Amino acid sequence: MKKFHLLSTLLPAALLLACGSDPKEPPAAPTGGTEPVSTATQTAGDDALPADDPDDDPKKSQINISDEIKKACGISDSDAHFAYNSANIRPQDEAVLKKLADCFATGPLKDKVMQLVGHADPRGDEEYNMVLGGRRAENVKSALSTRGLGKDRVKTSSRGELDATGTDESSYFEDRRVDVMVAE
Repeated sequence: MKKFHLLSTLLPAALLLACGSDPKEPPAAPTGGTEPVSTATQTAGDDALPADDPDDDPKKSQINISDEIKKACGISDSDAHFAYNSANIRPQDEAVLKKLADCFATGPLKDKVMQLVGHADPRGDEEYNMVLGGRRAENVKSALSTRGLGKDRVKTSSRGELDATGTDESSYFEDRRVDVMVAE
């Protein structure tokens, strides 16, 4: 009898626990840039971009460096953007990343902390773009770390599409970036 009473009490409780809404699934990870630090350009699995896309411009970098840092570190090439749906770091950004790491590790900004803010263009849903912006900032942080800047000296965040102003491919390109600033 005691077993029946215990079973009749536990069974409804177990059913109540089993019922409920399905948990929300987290946003899918961006398909571009699955490696934490990569110098490859967009992979064939990503959405194809037109041959004349601004992302193919070897003179463009991926990092938008503040004027304060450019002046202190002697960096002139600071226009940096990512390919659509990608968090990959491109080979043409190697020199800028090395200068940034050196400047914050042993140069004029050695006592400062760097702030990286990832951005995305407005295509895709807001949550996905927030994740993508974060991955872009984390990839730049990892690249700086491999070039000698301690990870504790770099803070990352994402604004996703919140500051995006683009309305077509050429202006979306300007939205896909990581801003580099001195942390406050």
